[in-house]
Amino acid sequence: MGEILGIGVTHFPGLMLPDAYMSSFLTRTLKSNRVPAEMKEPARWPEPLRQELAANQDGKAAAEHRRRLVGGFRKAREALDAFAPDFVLIWGDDQYENFREDGVPSFCVFALDAIDSRPFGRPGRSEQGNVWGESPDKVVHVRGHRAAGCHLAAELIKADFDVSYAYAMRHELGLPHAFINTILFLDYDRRGFPYPVVPFHVNCYGSSVIAKRGSSAHLTGTADPNAVDPPGPNPSRCFDVGAAVARSLADSPWRVALVASSSWSHAFLTGKHHWIYPDVASDRARFDELASGNFARWRKLTTTQIEDAGQQEFLNWVCLAGAMDALGRKAEIIDYVESYLFNSDKCFALFRPAA
Repeated sequence: MGEILGIGVTHFPGLMLPDAYMSSFLTRTLKSNRVPAEMKEPARWPEPLRQELAANQDGKAAAEHRRRLVGGFRKAREALDAFAPDFVLIWGDDQYENFREDGVPSFCVFALDAIDSRPFGRPGRSEQGNVWGESPDKVVHVRGHRAAGCHLAAELIKADFDVSYAYAMRHELGLPHAFINTILFLDYDRRGFPYPVVPFHVNCYGSSVIAKRGSSAHLTGTADPNAVDPPGPNPSRCFDVGAAVARSLADSPWRVALVASSSWSHAFLTGKHHWIYPDVASDRARFDELASGNFARWRKLTTTQIEDAGQQEFLNWVCLAGAMDALGRKAEIIDYVESYLFNSDKCFALFRPAA
């Protein structure tokens, strides 16, 4: 029988950047013509955002944000190493990286032998640099687990989940950032990441994946701001897929770490806040449900609620919630990091096997 460890983290790109660039999401948004002129005045912003801005005049807010995120990743890595999995499954989203106009599946299991990625080669990233001082041409080699990916895709299809599968990535930089950032951050101290990885794509961005290029093209003028794509999978489907994954792997011979990687509400997706700050209230509600053991309620969320709150990437966590609910697990909170300035709220949690 398989053993399973659950982990929830973020893949926040700002953690890769030097502190001076961590708030660049807000700087970029305020340049957009779509943000009303009056909303570009700090006097119109929530007091917590103004306080964070003031605290970051000398970089202290960014440094503190980094301290807590790195602390969360170190504790997650400690648990991962103690568990010593045969492979790590990562639920992550794709932001116009591997899936573009020629096809966007709701779910895709990647059965890879190995993959090389260039995480610092994204346009514009080389000018900002990265906290490790590594070259834009740096190649990160990650082992896959083809047998596990094939097994899982087959079991899900047998269970009437019409998931896609693939043996290769099309993204020119290798793993999409949701996956490679997770690996980089779990190895923040650069000790190496020895575990094979099974990337599990979730179409979190749905109505925005092409229309907004899976990011903020609606703010930069590089895409039609009124375009809308078909939605991604409903939260209920994500929850049920997660449960099916847990059942399948619990009956397998492998020790597996199931990782959900995403921040929660994102400022650049929260239209009701003019894309300036995230939906902190909605994230607090989701956190209260997680901490109180009531995260099965996430199955009842709707796509409309998710998109209104800018919580598209939260669907990765909904998959993990379905898996942990199926296993009867409760969350052990590592940290919940709230921020109005740094684009998104982040949560770190563990779901340990019974002793």
